[in-house]
Amino acid sequence: MKLYPELDGIGACRFAAGALVTALLALAGCSSTPPVDRSDARDRYEDANRKVFAFNMGVDSYVLEPVASGYRNTVPEGGRTAVDNHLRWASMPSTAINSTLQGKFENAALASLNFLVNGLTLGFADLSEDDQEVQREDFGQTLAAYDVPEGSYLMVPVLGPRTTRSLTGNVVDFVMNPLQVFGTSSTADAVRTAQAPVGAVSFRASNFDAFNDVKYNSLDPYARTRSVYYQTRRGLLEDRVADRTGSAVSEDEFDSLFEEAN
Repeated sequence: MKLYPELDGIGACRFAAGALVTALLALAGCSSTPPVDRSDARDRYEDANRKVFAFNMGVDSYVLEPVASGYRNTVPEGGRTAVDNHLRWASMPSTAINSTLQGKFENAALASLNFLVNGLTLGFADLSEDDQEVQREDFGQTLAAYDVPEGSYLMVPVLGPRTTRSLTGNVVDFVMNPLQVFGTSSTADAVRTAQAPVGAVSFRASNFDAFNDVKYNSLDPYARTRSVYYQTRRGLLEDRVADRTGSAVSEDEFDSLFEEAN
């Protein structure tokens, strides 16, 4: 389950890089699950991945779920919207660069304009008046556009499900955090430090019921999580690996995806 989709901020780049190295080293020491024993042919390391998934569910049960519940019940809607706005703003440099690399120049321009205008409030207030929605683009999508193989399915500690391609893309995206690169003031440092945990809690709270449905009502939560992850990424990659048309779905639209995975 994708526990920390918005993991940005101080130390996030190091954490992501460390997670990538740790995951790959750990899996290198693990024997792959025999094809006949896999519940999905793409899940080469299913035995090890299930153990990491159990750990992640423990983290969710004891930390993330109760904190997200409190966040939903105590923080006003306006405050939660401001947090979401900031997290989206922090992703704009990555979106602009990745859109450019994919030849999506209009989206790159929209992302750049959004970043510059809303930078006056560090993104907490949306000052842009453009009705056109900026489509989030990540480096994993860029790699797919250049036909980089998807790689193995990985369940990464704390970060959740990835493929080796998407996890590599995450490391690059984390470097593009504007506060990581440009922020030097004490305010920027404080906001940057809070981005990772606040982003995780915000996403968990926004998808609270969908996550809990998978967690508590699935016969095999691990398999259902894997199915949702691949459905989500397939939607995001539709116009990059198929016919380069079609609309990508937002990675935040988990409710409908969870329902489809029943």
